[in-house]
Parts: sequence; structure tokens; C-alpha cells
Amino acid sequence: MKKGRKGLSQAEVDRIWEVRALGLSDAEVARRLGLVPGRVTRYLAGCGGIRPGRVRRRAAWCLSLAEREEISRGIARRDSARQIGRLLGRSHTTISREIVRSGGRKYYRAHFADEESWERTRRPKASKLERCAALRELVACLLACDHSPEQIAGYLARRYPDNEQMRVSHETIYRALFVQSRGTLRRELTRHLRSRRSKRRARGATGSGQGRGQLADMVIISERPPEVADRAVPGHWEGDLLMGTKTSAIATLVERQTRYVQLVALPNGFKAEPVRQALVASIQTLPQQLCRSLTWDQGHEMAQHKQLTIDTGVQIYFCDPQSPWQRGSNENTNGLLRQYFPKGRSLKDVTQAQLDEVAALLNGRPRKTLGFMTPAETLAEVLDQAAPDR
Repeated sequence: MKKGRKGLSQAEVDRIWEVRALGLSDAEVARRLGLVPGRVTRYLAGCGGIRPGRVRRRAAWCLSLAEREEISRGIARRDSARQIGRLLGRSHTTISREIVRSGGRKYYRAHFADEESWERTRRPKASKLERCAALRELVACLLACDHSPEQIAGYLARRYPDNEQMRVSHETIYRALFVQSRGTLRRELTRHLRSRRSKRRARGATGSGQGRGQLADMVIISERPPEVADRAVPGHWEGDLLMGTKTSAIATLVERQTRYVQLVALPNGFKAEPVRQALVASIQTLPQQLCRSLTWDQGHEMAQHKQLTIDTGVQIYFCDPQSPWQRGSNENTNGLLRQYFPKGRSLKDVTQAQLDEVAALLNGRPRKTLGFMTPAETLAEVLDQAAPDR
């Protein structure tokens, strides 16, 4: 029986990828197939969680050696590409391209043309990152600045619209990181990915909400004005707590239109009083046109929401229970922040200066939803448009 990597048969390898497509973990894949878990994990780690190319086969629509020999005989008879195409049931453009890329009519030989065609289809080919040192160095530099592969791809497309050599897809970047046999980007750069993974994970659905107590006098999100929902006007924010260990947390604020991030230290804990005081101090640093509303979940840390509105003039709206997608921008931002503040870490001693540094990094990342402009650039543009004429 033909063997795959790490002593696995080709049939076992195929089954691993079939079962993994269900979103199961490495251990669950091994258990379902009756394999040793370590063997499955080592195999998947070796290929970066990306399925290797399958056994090479000639596609049915490709020219065969017999057809190429007929082309050679047609050239000898001085037939046109249209005449040869009619004889083979092929388009004349297919025949013309075949002759041109194989040396022209003078040098065309069926056997050599067939060998060259088979070589051209060999995979994997050298990626653009392997071929272009300048592009590779720029991508590595941006990864080191904690930009995601998708942000890098979007930034390059915006920065070099007329230079195809300096543009690359996010999938190519991921493959260069995960599949080290490609040898283009250092494995240690994976620590700058938000997830810090060194291989692609199986996709599966996880997660569940938890109930919250009822707050008094809440204004529910359904009562929020349409201008908030369609992000037409700046100054509407989404907020939440990013939890650390035990009684530690930080508050996160995201402006809905520009995705601008403001982080708030909570050195005195995350009960209602210290949260209100910290949010008031943070909101009061903002220009007046950016202080319109704040959408939060129904956590007890917002028990003093009415006083917060009195102190800042910002109307507080509350999401429906177990509906984090109603604060989608904030949820996404909290996911990004786990790159800097991983779960299991205490946030009690994190200073406001440290949070400002992290916020500056996030606000300096190009965002796909902003046309790969940065939140800082977008906010500056919004404020400039809102400024009165001088």
C-alpha cells in the first residue's frame, strides 16, 4: 500500500483530510479514524494544516501527445492553424498558442512540446514571495508590525496599484508561513499573527452565550436611530470589557464609522463605579462631534449608565441578550487585542500608556472594510470634513 507522510498510508492521509473538513480537532480526527493522535498531529504540523497537492494527472482538456503529433504533421503539410484545429476538433487559437510557445513552426517537435507542457504544469511553482526579494522583505516587515496577511495584501494593492510584482494575496502569505518547505518567510513570524498559530486549523462552529442580569431603565438597541445602524454619522461607539484573570479587565471602545479604537485602563476593577469613572475620563478627551452614543452589552459593569449619560452627554444603548454580533466591530477588535493581551494574563497592572501604544498599533493597521485605509487616517479625514471653514 502506498505510504503518505509520517508512515501513514495514502488512504489514511485522504481520510484525515476528509474528516478534518468537518471541523474536528486533531485528536478527534485520530479518534474517529483509529489512529495514534501524535501521528496525526505531526503529519498536520509538517504540512502547516494545508492539504498537499494531489497526484499529478493530465487534465482531460489538455492536448495529448497524439494530438501534438498531428499538429507536427499539419505543420509539415503547411496547413493553417484553422485547418489543424478543424481536424482535431480544437479551437484555432489553441493550436496557434501551442505552436508559438513550443518554438514556432520551424522548431516545433511533438515529443519536446509534450514534455515542456508537463513541466509547465508542475506544482507547486515558486511563489511570488520566493521570486521577489523586495516584496518578501516588505511583507516580513509588515508582519513584524502585527499587520494581518489580509491587511498586508490590501495595503500592497493600494500602495502599488500599477506594480503587479509588489502585490501578493493573503493566501500566499499564509502558505509561506505555514508550509516551511516553501522557505519564504521565517516560522517565527507566525507569533505576529493574531492567533499565533503555526498551522491552519480545521474550521468548526464553537461558542455560546451566557445570561446576564437585568439592568434598570435600559434603552434597547432596537430604539437606536437609523444613522447609528448605517454608520452614516461619526461619533457612535461600541464598547465592552476585555477580561483578564480574576478581577482584572480593560474597557475597549470602537468608533463604528472609522473603526478607531480607544482603550481604557481599569486599575480599580470593573465594577460599575470604577468603570463609569474611567469611561467618563476617556470620553471627555474626544471632540464633541465624536460623542453621540455608545452601544454595550447588558453587563453589570454598566449599572450606572444613566449617570454616565449625564456626565458625558453620550446616550447608552444595550444589545439584546447573547447577541454579540450587534457589536460586531467591538467583538472583532477584542479578538485583535488578544494578540497583545492573551487569555490567562492579568490586566490589573496594564497602564494607560501601554494601552495607548497598543491602540496606536491597531489604529495604524490598514482595514479591509475601510478600503485598506487605517482607522487613524479615516478619523482624521472625517474630522477634517467636519471642521468649520477657516
